[in-house]
Amino acid sequence: MNHKKLYIDTVGCQMNVNDSERIVTMLQPLGYTQTSRRHEAALILFNTCTVRAGAEECLLQNIANLKNLKRKKPGTLIGVAGCVAQQMGAELLQKFPWVDLVFGTHNLHLVPEMVKDAEAGRRRAETDFLDSSERLDLFPPIEGRKRVSAFVTVMQGCDNFCSYCIVPYVRGREISRRFAEILQEVQDLADQGVREVVLLGQNVNSYGLKGEEQPSFAELVRAVAAVSGIDRVRFVTSHPKDMSDDLIACFADLTKLCGSLHLPAQAGNNRILKAMNRGYSREHYLETIYKLRQARPEIKITGDMIVGFPGETEAEFEETLSLMEEVRYFDLFSFVYSPRPGTKAAELSDELAKEVKLARLDRLQKLQAVHSRIHNEAYVGSTQQVLVEGLAKRHGQVSGRCDSGRIVNLAGSPALIGKLVDVKILEGYANSLLGELTEPMRSGH
Repeated sequence: MNHKKLYIDTVGCQMNVNDSERIVTMLQPLGYTQTSRRHEAALILFNTCTVRAGAEECLLQNIANLKNLKRKKPGTLIGVAGCVAQQMGAELLQKFPWVDLVFGTHNLHLVPEMVKDAEAGRRRAETDFLDSSERLDLFPPIEGRKRVSAFVTVMQGCDNFCSYCIVPYVRGREISRRFAEILQEVQDLADQGVREVVLLGQNVNSYGLKGEEQPSFAELVRAVAAVSGIDRVRFVTSHPKDMSDDLIACFADLTKLCGSLHLPAQAGNNRILKAMNRGYSREHYLETIYKLRQARPEIKITGDMIVGFPGETEAEFEETLSLMEEVRYFDLFSFVYSPRPGTKAAELSDELAKEVKLARLDRLQKLQAVHSRIHNEAYVGSTQQVLVEGLAKRHGQVSGRCDSGRIVNLAGSPALIGKLVDVKILEGYANSLLGELTEPMRSGH
């Protein structure tokens, strides 16, 4: 078979990362193997995100920059996938004549035949949404790579229609995968040596809510945790309005369920939350945090915040800061509001000045930096159970994650990869921890 190199530039959420892994698997029969060097690729693919305006602008500039490469190496194929592809479709082929294929979020199954067409000089754009019955059968397994931790998609799409968010328009409506198929995929991964699974969905804890007699997400988490060979279970991303008491109880009952949760608040003021169409209040969010910490006192909460939503006053922004003081997030992804075409918020006229939004973001991020440093420094001197995932950047070290998801680097050999080991934490940095092994390895792994 003629071997060709595939380069994928993936941005955005974990769903995009998962989709890129599937694309790699699907193109292997065509002779493509993945490379990290773009200059040697026969196929350059951008898997895109349109949640923030900045990511979309960066993507369009990257495509524009490939015009000269295409002139010098006309045989190189260029493709665009993901949410920008879904939104722009054939417009990308018109705007950039050197792009060969464009496929949206429901069209991964067409990738092999689209690449074949592109190799034959036929350009295509495919962005049709599929109905639920078709989508249920389009979850190809990821193969050919030895991993310690793996993503498992359990649902796709979103029905929430937050006023600022483009996701329901580019990912489609919610659909939950079949319960038995998810469990079979998890068991197959465990049989391949995967020790940790991360359950994925745009709104993962709404899994099954709309299906007749479909098990709840809490029931799914319990079933996944019971799979032999799986040591750890995580899930992202959760919506506060769907954080049920049954799911919270999982954190008290399941030792395999990691003590970390991504629970985006987006704002700390009730008027702004209502304008965002988030479906909960500040008080409900804080009550949920309280329940989670009752169930698992050491749980680490991460989140998202948007600053500068149209009409946000200084006092309303201060309520976001005060919410952060109450929750003390482990990590926080924060952004200035950017209007996305087609969303309700884009129709609002009271947009804040850019300098106001940037000043608020700076204040928020400085506060979070203090909280993150306090969390990391609190680890020093403790012993943490770490699942070693691979080699660290520094020679002679390996890297893994403790229960909270924080990266831990430690001296050790590659033989530790895939093992659960006890590590004494020596230093806490901005985004990682340094530790040392306290025992060779845990028995049974």
